[in-house]
Amino acid sequence: MNGTGNETLTVPVGADWPDIRDAIAKLCDGFPNDYWNALDKEGAYPSDFVRTLTEAGFLGALIPEEYGGSGLPLGAAAAVLETIHERGCNAAACHAQMYTMGTVLKYGSEAQKQKYLPGIASGDLRLQAFGVTEPTTGSDTTQLKTRAERTAHDTYIVNGQKVWTSRAMESDLMLLLARTTPASEVQKRSDGMSVFLLDMRDALGNGLELRKIDAMINHNSCEVFFDNLEIPADTLVGEEGKGFRYIVDSMNAERILIAAECIGDARFFIRKAVEYAQDRKVFGGPIGANQGIQFPIAKAYADLQAAELMVRKAAALFDAGRKPAAEANMAKMLAADASWQAAEVCMQVYGGFAFAREYGIERKWREARLYQTAPISKNMILAYLGQHVLGLPRSY
Repeated sequence: MNGTGNETLTVPVGADWPDIRDAIAKLCDGFPNDYWNALDKEGAYPSDFVRTLTEAGFLGALIPEEYGGSGLPLGAAAAVLETIHERGCNAAACHAQMYTMGTVLKYGSEAQKQKYLPGIASGDLRLQAFGVTEPTTGSDTTQLKTRAERTAHDTYIVNGQKVWTSRAMESDLMLLLARTTPASEVQKRSDGMSVFLLDMRDALGNGLELRKIDAMINHNSCEVFFDNLEIPADTLVGEEGKGFRYIVDSMNAERILIAAECIGDARFFIRKAVEYAQDRKVFGGPIGANQGIQFPIAKAYADLQAAELMVRKAAALFDAGRKPAAEANMAKMLAADASWQAAEVCMQVYGGFAFAREYGIERKWREARLYQTAPISKNMILAYLGQHVLGLPRSY
């Protein structure tokens, strides 16, 4: 097997980041359930929440100090996002501002880093849109159809379509994956794709169109259309044709950070379930005294603890400079399952009251359900583990 399960890791001092967690908890106190319910009702973006996080410096946590960020490890960013979700808020409206820049940081030119990273760190530039998924290819990224063709004038012409591009209307920049060499001309399906850092402020109305998708969860997701959009050649990140591997590197950070959000959600649900099971009295006693209530909560708690260990391991490997693809994927899957189990338990404990918006349970339940599907489905993770870790044959 090709797994990485035997590494010895040294967990850095401050790995639990109590100061960060305390600061985030206080920040979230200013954004109670009523704030999020009002946004859901209006279909509005949480601008005040994102602005507060930005001004506090948390969204620039992973950007090195030399480019205006905090230079913190991924474990610290995970603590930020976990605490946001544990406190009943939601970071999905802005979490990509933390990790999407990783492609530029690792593979971009020094000129690109100097031009963009300080603005991303301060929040003056919003890099939250990740243009990868397409309507006809879905999770099979290697088959994407969006094309970027080099011209004789040191530009690229982009044509194609993306879908489920979250936060596109709240972003200045988009990390765009497009095919620069036809699939028929490459040996490996993952070759011939390139990454571009697209300035959407210049492109909107000039070959770029956004259409918001009315969806169950308010993440400002869009359809994105490219119609002969001309972009400068210096928007290319790294080398032409190597974009897929650049994106995969960034996806490890994405998986780990979203797993941390799931851990936070599970903590929220378990806390709420325990409190309600202690306070709610039926037939002369608290409902938490009944095994039918108590045991599912206890099981959800045990699964949460196990999932958290994998999330921490994946973050520690990432921060140690390893490539924790297996651990990042397992962390996302296990944490998403733990949060969804906790959500279901909490809904059952609250009974009919779980459907009342004032408690915030149904809103968080909807948010937790997303991670059974996005940003990668459980079946995709299992296929990765089966083929790339266990050495099983590729499915057809």
